[in-house]
Amino acid sequence: MGRQSPGVDDLVVASNFIRAVRESGYLSLSTALAELVDNSLQAGAAAVEISLHRPESSPFPEIEVLDNGSGMNRRELEQSLRFGGSSRFGQRESFGRFGMGLPAASLSQARRVEVVAWQHDGPKMEVVLDVDAIAEGDVSPLRARRVGPSETPSGCRVTWRVCDRIEYRRLGWLERTLRRDLGRMYRRFLAGGLTLTLNGSAIEADDPLMLTTRADGASAEIAFEPLEYELQTVDGGSACVRVRFASLPVHRWHHLDNLTKRRLGVVGGGGVSILRAGREIAYGWYLMGGKRRENYDDWWRCEIEFEPSLDEQFGITINKQGIRPSAELREALEPELESVARLLNSRVRKAFEDVKFQAATEASCRIAEAADRDLPILRRGRGRGGHGPLAYRISTTHLSPDALFATSLKSNTLDVQLNVDHPAFASLYEPLQALPDGSAAELRTAVELLLLAFARSAAGSTDPTAPLVAEWGSTYARMLQKS
Repeated sequence: MGRQSPGVDDLVVASNFIRAVRESGYLSLSTALAELVDNSLQAGAAAVEISLHRPESSPFPEIEVLDNGSGMNRRELEQSLRFGGSSRFGQRESFGRFGMGLPAASLSQARRVEVVAWQHDGPKMEVVLDVDAIAEGDVSPLRARRVGPSETPSGCRVTWRVCDRIEYRRLGWLERTLRRDLGRMYRRFLAGGLTLTLNGSAIEADDPLMLTTRADGASAEIAFEPLEYELQTVDGGSACVRVRFASLPVHRWHHLDNLTKRRLGVVGGGGVSILRAGREIAYGWYLMGGKRRENYDDWWRCEIEFEPSLDEQFGITINKQGIRPSAELREALEPELESVARLLNSRVRKAFEDVKFQAATEASCRIAEAADRDLPILRRGRGRGGHGPLAYRISTTHLSPDALFATSLKSNTLDVQLNVDHPAFASLYEPLQALPDGSAAELRTAVELLLLAFARSAAGSTDPTAPLVAEWGSTYARMLQKS
């Protein structure tokens, strides 16, 4: 084993450099592990297996990442744990660029990293980087050694031993965190067929836009057509940034309890997902201009996707965590994204106001439904009979200024949509809200039954010359009798 003597030409002091690398700033175990998964995907792996356990003889966990990618030859393996030793240094076709991910991520979490690789059914070869050995002065060059025959055509296994930076005392908690984080980071690849497992169980794709999340028969929806921005790359070319917004179904999910909302990812899940080469590298509040994040912003999401050729525009760091947008990027995206964010926030506010409004109309609708059993069956058109008592619903909407309300009759439900832009809406409901609760409720019920009675009469009238006002008054009287 060789030992290094200090010299004036030494670029770094190895033992100090290694200790500094251990403070390389990975935000979490998930972001450090992502460097290894990136390497596996770049090697063409279709399956990546992660195992996490705590040996009985050690207080520290161990982590292993095994893939079925193309593996490495002896020279590539010996370079893999050298800082900057990547054969793809400076390339922008995929995840890595600088050859720092594997050694930096490994040493940020563990005191010893072992890399085993094999190709073409050949023997397994191993290299090792040990923090304690280097601290003692052993900085001999990394040499690959044969460790046994291969069981598969090609692949790679990275093992982190003595993971002294993992703060979780219960590995079950850590496993849940890893499943959530890695499922979100690699959602595109998991949806595309990648098999990613943790301790033998598959990691499921976790889409923060919640487009594939089903709850109470509903899921999020794309809010607008995707936005695209063309920006200049460092080599003088151009590349596109693609932005998508999604809206969560307030009317269908507002009633869910907080535990369910948190489990689904609604509560505290609002923000912007940044994808580089299809992999999420950051999630937070980015490129929203002067728009501050509010609780209402949990109910819409944003996804910004770009290719590595725009790394300089996004200010990507070596360990691919977070972004530092350039002035050009902010100038191109922020004004429109902030405008969209404010619009979606306004829509969410309106949706919750509608929910609150509809809840307050439930009493009137129940009375109308009780009265409907005593009313003639509503005929849907010439020669067509009804289908029993109606259900009633009152909601709000935006209509032309002259329209007081609009009605629709579908699936035996009469929906009365009050026009919030009509002067009558403010004249009726603002005074009601200023009254004491008891008297306001009684008066509100009377007003709403009046509207429902008129809407029912209008929906059931087939003769334009029929005395509609009289029919409206009769129906209204019957409804009041039930209140």
